[in-house]
Amino acid sequence: MNFDRLYIVVATLFVIMAVGFLCRKVKVIDDVASKKLSRLILTVGQPAMLISSLAGAEYTEENRNTAIIMLILGFVFHIFLAGISFVFALPLRKNLDEQKLSEFGLMFTNCAFIGFPIFEALLPGKGQFMASFLCISFNVLLWTWGLVIMGRGRKDIKLTLKKAFINFGTIPCLIGFVLFLLKNPAIAIDLPGISLRGIALPEFLANAAQYLTNLCTPISVLVTGALIATQSPKKIFLNWKIYYFNVIKLIAFPLIVCLLSKLLLIVIPVEGLEIYATFVTAAAALPTASSVTMMAENYGLDSGYSSLTVGTSSVLAVLTIPFTMMIAQWILAL
Repeated sequence: MNFDRLYIVVATLFVIMAVGFLCRKVKVIDDVASKKLSRLILTVGQPAMLISSLAGAEYTEENRNTAIIMLILGFVFHIFLAGISFVFALPLRKNLDEQKLSEFGLMFTNCAFIGFPIFEALLPGKGQFMASFLCISFNVLLWTWGLVIMGRGRKDIKLTLKKAFINFGTIPCLIGFVLFLLKNPAIAIDLPGISLRGIALPEFLANAAQYLTNLCTPISVLVTGALIATQSPKKIFLNWKIYYFNVIKLIAFPLIVCLLSKLLLIVIPVEGLEIYATFVTAAAALPTASSVTMMAENYGLDSGYSSLTVGTSSVLAVLTIPFTMMIAQWILAL
């Protein structure tokens, strides 16, 4: 694992977050701008990121096998987190909104906007590619099980087939995955004077998707910093629920995932599986997905509490990710 690169990435993210905090304080970013920027990333930047990362990957037998493993592993990972998130959110059941938002925030990590640079720092040349397929399970479950969580106690929030399959996460994932498969050299187009092996996205479209992708991390981290600035110090530092949430999210979950991964490595001593154990541990160590705030605002839940879970976990993750990954490296090396 490349810890030197990891430290640089998390320090960079912290600086951008601090800039977002200051921008909110001097009113460069207000409520309207924050919501508009969040929507820009969710409806334009995130789809472009998913398509670009999947379509831009080189098609090889190794990458194809990695993709298949990550698709399966991604769903197993998120379903496991769904189970333990429900259990650990139960102590907050006196306030239904806080229980639902905590469960949602514990389950869904920021595996794209913050995760991509973190994964690539830990696993150079492989991290972002693997994360692209993790995002498929993330988006499928976000718009299915995520809506189930949000709809508890509410008759106006219902899961529908349309919401499950047609949204800003699943459609880009499908497009990107198809484009990745089309790069298979076995797929050929033979016409008079033309012979193509594998079909790649035209360069101008690939470049456009990459430019839009580059918006995601800086803008999402800026908005996270701005969200923190909207909360009073009392709400941040004197709220035991926020401490509880972050200890579970940033320390307990990654260590639980790491220990279970180590047990599986002992039971199934197959060479090469260590990289997946490292990956899922890093995925569990990531802060809460910014989608929790978007869902809270869209469905009329406590957006102030959701912004605290996103903001505080993002700030604290700067310290906890290197710490938990160092412990994970020691555990996995035993």
